[in-house]
Amino acid sequence: MKMKLFSAVLLLVTILLVYPVQIRAADANSPPAKDANTTSAKELKPIELPKPQMEGGKPLMQALKDRKTSREFSSEKLPMQVLSNMLWAANGINRPDGKHTAPTAKNMQEIDVYVALEQGLYLYDAKENKLIGVLAQDLREATGKQPFVKDAPVNLVFVADYAKMGNTPDDQKNFYAATDTCYVSQNVYLYCASEGLATVVRGMVDKPACSAAMKLRADQKIILAQTVGYPKK
Repeated sequence: MKMKLFSAVLLLVTILLVYPVQIRAADANSPPAKDANTTSAKELKPIELPKPQMEGGKPLMQALKDRKTSREFSSEKLPMQVLSNMLWAANGINRPDGKHTAPTAKNMQEIDVYVALEQGLYLYDAKENKLIGVLAQDLREATGKQPFVKDAPVNLVFVADYAKMGNTPDDQKNFYAATDTCYVSQNVYLYCASEGLATVVRGMVDKPACSAAMKLRADQKIILAQTVGYPKK
C-alpha cells in the first residue's frame, strides 16, 4: 500500500514539475502570437504626396460649364501628382492659419477624406500633404453599391468626425456634416472638370458595412462617397 502511494506521489510531482517546463520550451520555440489590436496599417506605408500644383487648369467659369457626373471609368491609375492636386482641391490647406479650401461650420473641420485605392485604404493628411495608411486591403468595392466602384482607381469616402463637433446639438451635427461634405465634393467636381477626369458623388453606400470594413469609431459617420478616374474610352 505504501509503495503504491509513493508511486502515485512521484507521478504527481513529475507531472507538476516536468510538463510546465516542456510547455514553456515549446512556447519559446513558437512564433509570437499577433496582438489582437495590431492592424494591417503597420504593413501599409504612408505615401508622401508631391506638392500640389497651384497653377494651370481651366478658368473657373469654364470648369463650371464643364462640370458633370460620369459613371463610366477607366481602370487606369491616377498619377500621384494628379491625386495630390485633387485632394488639395478637395480639402487641402490654402492659408497659413490652417484653414481649408472647403469651409466648415464654426471652423470645426470635422470632415475627413479617406482614399480607397487598389493597394489599401488611406486617410488624407492635409497638414502634412500625405496619405496615412489605414488598412492594407482593397476596400473599393465596399465603398458603394454600384458595379463600377470596384474597378475605378480612386474612391473617396467622406467621413464626419462627430468628436470634433463638441457640444453641437445632434440635429445640427447631422446638418453641418452633410453641408460641409457637399463643399468638399463640389471641389472635387470642379477639379475633375478642369482636368478632364470623370467623377460621381454617391449616396448608395452600405454605411454600416463600409464603416465596419474601414474600422471606424461609433462617432465617425460616413456621409457620402465619390468615385474619380479617367473617363472610360
